[in-house]
Formats: sequence, structure tokens, C-alpha cells
Amino acid sequence: MLTNEYIKRVYQQVEKRDGDQPEFLQAVREVFSSLEPVVERHPEYEANGVLERLVEPERAVKFRVAWTDDQGHVQVNRGYRIQFNSAIGPYKGGLRFHPTVTESVIKFLGFEQILKNSLTGLPMGGAKGGSDFDPKGRSDAEVMRFCQAFMTELQRHIGQFTDVPAGDINVGSREIGYLFGQYKRMRDEYSGVLTGKDLTFGGSLARTEATGYGLCYYTQEALQTLRKDSFQGKTVVISGSGNVAIFATEKAQQLGAKVVTASDSNGYVYDPNGIDLDVVKDIKLGHRGRIREYADRVNSAEYHEGCKGVWTVPCDIALPCATQNEIDEESAKTLVANGCTVVCEGSNMPSTPEAIQVYQNNKVLYGPAKAANAGGVAVSGLEMSQNSLRLQWTFDEVDQRLKDIMTGIFQKSYQASKEYGHEGDLMLGANVAGFTKVADAMVAQGIL
Repeated sequence: MLTNEYIKRVYQQVEKRDGDQPEFLQAVREVFSSLEPVVERHPEYEANGVLERLVEPERAVKFRVAWTDDQGHVQVNRGYRIQFNSAIGPYKGGLRFHPTVTESVIKFLGFEQILKNSLTGLPMGGAKGGSDFDPKGRSDAEVMRFCQAFMTELQRHIGQFTDVPAGDINVGSREIGYLFGQYKRMRDEYSGVLTGKDLTFGGSLARTEATGYGLCYYTQEALQTLRKDSFQGKTVVISGSGNVAIFATEKAQQLGAKVVTASDSNGYVYDPNGIDLDVVKDIKLGHRGRIREYADRVNSAEYHEGCKGVWTVPCDIALPCATQNEIDEESAKTLVANGCTVVCEGSNMPSTPEAIQVYQNNKVLYGPAKAANAGGVAVSGLEMSQNSLRLQWTFDEVDQRLKDIMTGIFQKSYQASKEYGHEGDLMLGANVAGFTKVADAMVAQGIL
């Protein structure tokens, strides 16, 4: 419920302008619900129209991507880059290639990215981009031609000190390589304009592991600070089987937990003996297979159709690492009923507002995505630093910096929750801590 008049007025304006963008409206409302004590304490934010400017992208680019498939047929996709806010640094945020990509999805991701990047403490603004292109089932040659066509348009809007995209869903090292090659060819420059690059041409060690590892570092810090507890001996349910899920599983196992699930868009596997990560890596990273293969190869595992069922598996800790709104109110109630007391988010906005309310009503330790999954963009920022220095740090150096950043994000969020009278509300704390840094920079730089 929004009660502050300034916040209500701005949100109503967003609803009027963007009423056809449900994901974006959900993200804005979730953030605004946390900001009432902040805007009441800081009238200068209203006087400078901070909220009105925060919800309106500085630039939104939508473009046609025409390319030719292996049969010689012309295909046309839509491309997007939404540069939301550059108050604290050049725009930074991933590119997502997926059939579900719409302007609303890109705007919600870009809006979240503003606060997520702010929380890292690194000088990065918020942006997001992508296309409704689906690389699944496409040949390498088709993916290359699409990426080259996409970058031909995007290159005029990005740059090392302007906007530095990264990968996201379906944009891994293969796609980043093709995109980087086309940028280099068109701009005749070799710069750190993209992150998530291969190690042979400027990538960072630990980038692949960063989001999953960071999620566990954040969760471990929250457990230790708020519960004097840890991953040790806990049963963990994880959704997804991409990089985030794989490396969250790896780090949780290293920290002493037993991870018992993995999933994809078709269904999930349950292994009561604990997920054999080598098998998952071979299936998903080795030959881009489906998670059902795990049950064919591991005798103790069961495969179930339908990915939502993963939240019916009893656990102590749930780490959603698949996609937005994957946990609804019913799934959240099932988790709680089955003994789950911790939910920290590895994917972007995986819990519906109703699910979050269930967590809060049942005193679940809830780590919101913009804080808990910031490890990926944190190491992207560290890759930018290494590119600028013309250096490459060791895996251990990057991993230690990542751990420091993630524990710092938790502590900033926790301290903000205390300062504004809601101790332990990590969603409010993350929103407040991320917002105030950006808002103060916006005020200081004038009306832009």
C-alpha cells in the first residue's frame, strides 16, 4: 500500500503512461513501497523531481534486427537498449535473447539494475537490453549473423565510457564474442565495451561463477548476521540449471549444504542424495541438453514435468535461479509449510508481490534479487576495471573482491533497514541503500 502523496502521485503517472507494461509496474511498485520513510526524511528529493526522473529512462532505443537463416530466409527480430540512469557511472546492464523479451521486461530489468549497480559500490549506472530472438536450436552461423546484425545497430549507442552491456539469459561467451567482434570491426577500436568476454580477449576470471557464488556469499552473510547460522548441514532447493544455478549449487555445496534439485523450462529433477554437479555441468555446459537427462544418468534421481513443482520439495533454504515470477503465492506457502526459512533470489524478480508477502508474514529471511544476485554485475564492473588497467587479476583476487562486495551489499542493506526503522527487512534496506546513493547524485548534478 502506497500512502505517501508524492510517491502515490508519481506511481499513478507511471500507471497512466505505462499501463501496458506489467513487469515494469511491478518493479516500480515494489521499490516505491520501500521509499516512503526516505522521501519523508528528504524533501529535497521531491523538490528535485527525483522519482519522476528515476522512472523515466534517459534513453530508450528500439530497433529492427534483420538477418538471414541457414535456409536463406530473411528473419526479423526486435532489439532493445534502455539506458535508464547514468547518475553514478556509465550505463551497465545485460543483454537478454529470449522470446519473452518485450519493452516491459527490459524496462523492469533496467530499473532494477539502477539500484543493483548502486549497491555494489562500483561506478555503474543502470541499463538493460536484448531481443526476442531465441538462439535455442539455431546453428552457430545463424547466431553469429544475428549478433552481427544486432550489434550493427547497437554500436552507435554504446561505448567504454557511455554504456557497457554484458550477457544475460541466452547471451553467453559465444554471443558476447560475436557481438564484440562486430563492434570492433565497425568502430575500429579495441576497448572494454562489453563484459562477459572470453579470457583470451579481455574477460575476467570468476565472471562465469560470479552470480551464483555471490548469491551464496550474500546468503551466508545474512545467515551469520541475523541467525548466527550458515549453509552447513542445510537442505537447499535451487531452480534453474544455467550458470547462476550451477555455480550457486557449487558454492552451496562447498559451504556444507546439500542441494537436491535442478530444473529447466520443461521440468525438474530431485536427487535426495544431493545433486551430482559434474553431471549437470556435462548436460548443460557440455552439450546444451535438457535436465531430464540427469535422471537417466543418476539412479537416485527423479524427473518431474513442470518446473513449478520444484517448490514442493522440502528444504531449509530456497534459491530461485531461473526467471521472473517463478514463485507465486501458492508456491511460497508450500515452501513455508515444508520448513523453508530462507529465500534468497538468484534470478531477477523471481517472487511475485504475493509471494513476498508470504515470506514477510512468516518471518522468512528474504534476500531480494537486486541485492542477492548482484555478483554478476559486480564482477562485470571488475572486468571493466581490469580492461582499463590492461591487467588480468587471478581467480582468487576476483573471488575475494566479489565476496567483499556481496558481504558489503548485505551490510549496507541491513544498516539501511535499521536506520529507517525496519530492522531485518532486507528488501526495504536494499531499495533504500541503492536509491539514496543514486538520488543524492541526481540532486547534485541538477535537473537533467
